[in-house]
Amino acid sequence: MTGCMAASLPRRRPEEGAHPPIGDPLTVHRAFRAHRHKRLVRIEHRRELKHARRRFWILVGTLFVVAVFLSVTIWEQIQSMFGI
Repeated sequence: MTGCMAASLPRRRPEEGAHPPIGDPLTVHRAFRAHRHKRLVRIEHRRELKHARRRFWILVGTLFVVAVFLSVTIWEQIQSMFGI
């Protein structure tokens, strides 16, 4: 059993299959459009998320103001009814 070694796997060059062939402009154009579309979708998603966060905090703030207003109004009514 001495001297036995596992055979190494053949190595692929990094450029094999990683990019479309340079001679095919249609494939390059399609890949460019696909990447641009993915980027635009990602940007639009971030924008929608930002707007959703803003709407959420506006709603929370509005509800807080309404709750404070109702609390003050109710407290004043209790004071006037019981003469506190």
